Amino acid sequence: MPAEPGPVPAGGPRPCPPPGDFHSEQQYQQQKFSHQSSGPPYRKDQYFPREQNRGERGRGRGGWQGGHQSASEEIPRYITVSTFAQARAAEMKAMLKAVTQKSSNSLVFQTLPRQMRRRAMSHNIKRLPRRLQEIARKEAEKAVHQKKEQSKTKCRKARRRHVNLVAEFNRRQRKNIWLETHIWHAKRFHMVKKWGYCLGNSPTEKCYRACYRAMTNHCLLQDLSYYCCLELTGKENELLKQLARICSIDTGLTFRVAHCLSGRFQGSLNLYRADRYPEDALGPVTFIWKPRDGSENRQLWIWMHPALKQDILNELKEIFQCSEPEKVYIPEPATTSAQEEEQMDVVLSLGKKRKKKDKEGEKAVPVKKIIGDGTRDPLQSYSWISQTTGVVISDRTMEIIRYRLIGPLSHCVLTETLKAASLQTMADSESELNNWWVENCKDSEKVSLHQRQTAIFELLEGISSPSEMPPGTILGLTVGDPRVNLPKKKRKTMPDPEKYQDNDKVRQLYLEGVPVECAHSFIWDQDICKNVTENKISEQDLNQMRAQLLVPGSQLDLGPCESKIPILLVQQPGKMAGEDRPGWGSGWDIYLPKGWGMAFWIPFIYRGVRVGGLQEAANHSEYQRTPHTPNDFPDCPAGMQFAKELEATLLEKFKRRPPAKRANYIKLGTLSPFICPWEQLTKNWEGRMNASEEFICPSPPHAENCATEGNGFCDPEPEVAKEASPETGEVEETMEITSTEGAIKREDDPGSQNFGERDEALTRGFVVLRSKKLLMQVAAWCYPTSGKDRRIRLISRLGQKEMTEDVFLPILMRYPRALVWVSLSLLRKGNPELHAMICIPTEDDLLHLSKDKLFCGPQEPKHRDIFKKKKKKKMEKEEEKDNVEALESDSPSVLDEETTEEHEDLILGLWPDTLPDVTSHCSRTLLGYVTRGDFSLAAGCGEALGFVSLTGLLYMLHGQPADKKGLVLLRTPASLQYRFARLTIEV
Repeated sequence: MPAEPGPVPAGGPRPCPPPGDFHSEQQYQQQKFSHQSSGPPYRKDQYFPREQNRGERGRGRGGWQGGHQSASEEIPRYITVSTFAQARAAEMKAMLKAVTQKSSNSLVFQTLPRQMRRRAMSHNIKRLPRRLQEIARKEAEKAVHQKKEQSKTKCRKARRRHVNLVAEFNRRQRKNIWLETHIWHAKRFHMVKKWGYCLGNSPTEKCYRACYRAMTNHCLLQDLSYYCCLELTGKENELLKQLARICSIDTGLTFRVAHCLSGRFQGSLNLYRADRYPEDALGPVTFIWKPRDGSENRQLWIWMHPALKQDILNELKEIFQCSEPEKVYIPEPATTSAQEEEQMDVVLSLGKKRKKKDKEGEKAVPVKKIIGDGTRDPLQSYSWISQTTGVVISDRTMEIIRYRLIGPLSHCVLTETLKAASLQTMADSESELNNWWVENCKDSEKVSLHQRQTAIFELLEGISSPSEMPPGTILGLTVGDPRVNLPKKKRKTMPDPEKYQDNDKVRQLYLEGVPVECAHSFIWDQDICKNVTENKISEQDLNQMRAQLLVPGSQLDLGPCESKIPILLVQQPGKMAGEDRPGWGSGWDIYLPKGWGMAFWIPFIYRGVRVGGLQEAANHSEYQRTPHTPNDFPDCPAGMQFAKELEATLLEKFKRRPPAKRANYIKLGTLSPFICPWEQLTKNWEGRMNASEEFICPSPPHAENCATEGNGFCDPEPEVAKEASPETGEVEETMEITSTEGAIKREDDPGSQNFGERDEALTRGFVVLRSKKLLMQVAAWCYPTSGKDRRIRLISRLGQKEMTEDVFLPILMRYPRALVWVSLSLLRKGNPELHAMICIPTEDDLLHLSKDKLFCGPQEPKHRDIFKKKKKKKMEKEEEKDNVEALESDSPSVLDEETTEEHEDLILGLWPDTLPDVTSHCSRTLLGYVTRGDFSLAAGCGEALGFVSLTGLLYMLHGQPADKKGLVLLRTPASLQYRFARLTIEV
């Protein structure tokens, strides 16, 4: 197809030859080259002809030339029709696609010019131009499918309606269970999600000292409803026979103890896997037996922390052979999926405009509030039966509410808040309210029992502190609705001096406790609890009754309509071990049926109690110097899991800081700042005991052989090195070589361990000593004394033996790798922290302390960080590797891969997973670690709780002078300063 040739400007280049003419093309290029090379090198006319204007200079292809070309090429005379048509067709297709397909997020009517837009276009498609109506229709259909949930777009007034709130709260409880007091806590506490619950951690206000004063002088309230309850029902002999396998009389009480078996007192013990004591601990529990009622079957409640529930439940099902579920439990308060969909449809419709004839959604299905076990999976079984023994295990978690009142005036709060239920002989024919109470009031024996329980409950006003009662006393009672006698204003409850009379009844209550029959409560009957929960008077009805009173603010009398609630009161003894502050932290636990949580919570608040969370519970156990669950149980699975989570949290927090703004624990001589290596600690002490006869000829730990800035690390202790190998030089050379590989480790030391395997060995290989007899023996040996003969008299008074080889060597043979729970009190200033190291002082340290009473303690020499250079080498190799990859696409060499794998776990300032001997790493021999420590408001000094190696403790006590028994050194992970502390074991 010919094309019209374009005009060629005068003086311009010669026209292009036709395509396909090879010789003409070659002649043309030669002429062009010869034309460009003639004349001066930088002439202006060489590149731009005289007739070409400035606007045509520098243009690109397609008729516009730039660079060194002289002018635009001429339009070709011929083109190929097929190629030209295909190119134009592709361009037209792309243009049509760009026109029809919307590229922006704006709607159709928003693409119109402003003068053509109308407000009605957004909801009326016919207002749009006809060419855009089809596109708008598609957008509307797409928006219907992608529309967000209706509740998100509701106004605040609609969202705050009661039915919508309940539905939203039920939805939010599916993942983490809420307690009945959750809303109250969420407004006043920092909430945390733990163990499948949403719990209050600490109050938002500053009340650390106020909570301590409440525990010491008045009353502190805690919601312990998240604790789990397992109910065992069966014959007494079958229950005791199997339960004896998971506990030991060596640790104290068992399920068979007489005063607990009768139901008068609550017991506490530590559980183990069947026939595995003292290994494989499961954790601490408390238990309550239902008093005998003439039936051959007995009921037993076992209360435990939620972190321990699954392990204990599996062990109970295994020993009782309860593999078959008795029934699938479907709780009534919980809603099924079909009901939920129906209720959500109603809720969504409630958010829209209502017609006047629909009065506030009368047709709406009321949404039930999830209480108790409503958050459970309806298809999961919660009751198991044994076909061989007939024992039934029931999970009653969240079925019983449990509150704890701590403080010397907790009994005053109880007696003022709760009033015994009045007798009732006439039932309400319209409802089932109090039908069970009417039936029991017709029985004269039960009426007499209720009167006796009421008399004992009223006697509690005459005691000065709950610690005066026998430990674990149980009192059953039936009370009226505590919302009826709510005070007008919040005030602090104080004791009445007139009721503090030294009468015979109070004295008898001190000595004998509550009789067995008075420990009975109707809360053991699940049918009665269900009736009480379902027939509770709502707050709305109660407020309407208050509004109808003739005298506003007067006492509300419900008469026979008042609810009757069975409860159980259990005394908590407080601090029982040790000589200081006996009975501190005592109080009462109150057990209620589900659904009555806030009905009892608000009246307690109106009596001036303080409310505490998880942090206050930890402080309560710390001041009592008792282990806290699950933090202080390193030999059970829950304690190991807690240690892992704590290590991950602290390590993440450590990594967030730059290296210059965080501690270098390698230079500080801290091997494990975020977790306590109990397994390796006990292994190292066992290796030291097996390597030499240290207990016969003890040698003081070395104090001057530790490394400073310019030297290497500590040499092994003389006795260990002598036993390890006669060629001491080879041992030192091996340590030197191993240290260059990433850790200092003696190859012949059985105590050293690859700490990368500690996840599987944290609960194996070591045990926690809980034998009461042995603990009392060791406690007497480390008892602080100041006189020469006083220790002998003290040991003889306690009935314990003197510390000789014949006495403590059998203990070491039986428990070679055991930990002992100890409490420490600093002699001078200092504040112990988490994971602080407990060390053995040298003879020079004790001598210096004797000469200078103000001597706080020695100081650890600074260590050398041998991993710092390796970290730098790693960074340099990574930079070189990046540069090489940028230049060449080849894979890295095998040597670089090995080096990367070797140092990929290096973190600046932290030891790798492979740790050396933890006992001899520093200048003072390591004895144990602190699990909890802080300044004690009760003692007025720094106090700490932790575990020490039993072998190391006996080694220290055997080598210490008589007047310095029990003195140890404490050092926090981020400090080089040691401080003296007094070690005691409280049993």
